[in-house]
Amino acid sequence: MIPPVILRAFGFEGEGVFIQPFGSGHINRTFKIDAPHGSFVLQRINHHVFRNPEVIASNIGYAARYLKHNYPDYLFLSPIASLTNQQMVYDNEGYPWRLFPYFKNTITIDAVTSEQEAFEAAKGFARLTKNLAGCDVGNVQPTIEKFHDLTWRYEQFHTALAQAQSERKELAFNAIDNCLRFSHLVKTYTALINENALKPRITHNDTKINNILFDTETKKAVCVIDLDTLMPGYFIYDLGDMVRTFVSPVSEEEMDLSKITFREDIYQALLRGYLSEMAGELSEQEMKIIPFSGLMMTYIMALRFLADYLNGDVYYTTKYEGQNLVRAVNQLSLLEKLESANL
Repeated sequence: MIPPVILRAFGFEGEGVFIQPFGSGHINRTFKIDAPHGSFVLQRINHHVFRNPEVIASNIGYAARYLKHNYPDYLFLSPIASLTNQQMVYDNEGYPWRLFPYFKNTITIDAVTSEQEAFEAAKGFARLTKNLAGCDVGNVQPTIEKFHDLTWRYEQFHTALAQAQSERKELAFNAIDNCLRFSHLVKTYTALINENALKPRITHNDTKINNILFDTETKKAVCVIDLDTLMPGYFIYDLGDMVRTFVSPVSEEEMDLSKITFREDIYQALLRGYLSEMAGELSEQEMKIIPFSGLMMTYIMALRFLADYLNGDVYYTTKYEGQNLVRAVNQLSLLEKLESANL
């Protein structure tokens, strides 16, 4: 539960305060608080994943100030300060906590089921990037180093492969072979970076659809949430992760590979939504790179899941033996579908 020191810091004491777990996130712990003076969302940041939480606060604060000055009508989810005017309050175990407003008549969804959802979510993420286009990227710092750096993730995969137990390598033989087969994507990514083909931007970097709040009645995107990974990035990170998580009707946990398909209608809808905001921001060269984004981000997740399996499941939470291998095989299957679609 929530430590009393945290509740006191944000003014939640006395009668009439009701607390319940909230959301479906796997990294941070989140609670909804209903109090006499309103409803709020209180969240504990996982400092084992985000080792410099003050960077998160700094990045969000910088973006909030810029948006308030330049786009005052844009809804940007900023933390509510504590009674002592702190953006984050630390508990006795060193975990930082922060408070957000709760928006009534809004929902999150965990899977894309319609073109409208894909369009609205993509438009919402793209608008955030577009509105921050005038910011100095040098004023924000990575909250997780090399988070979507495909070259580095490929190196991690090879390190894990070299150190893995023979039994795990044998079980993952086909997945390893497939990961090696797609290594040309690493060469493409490295060339794009070296040629400065991609403009550094402030991006969300975790564009799953459950990081958008939707209006319960209009089904329109209300605002982007979960801004812990708001940091320097490239447009292919955000667009690519939407492709990866939107176009298949099943999640990365699905074992039945026959259920993994490429939904062309969803893909086209998310592209329309994204480009409705970002078409004027992307260079001609970046527009040509759009098809690469989904391939790159799907491949990077396959590499990460497989590397974690080879390392003995030390990063991602697993509920059964071999789950990370299942995830890797799932993503490799989706990657093959994307490749076949000739995006």
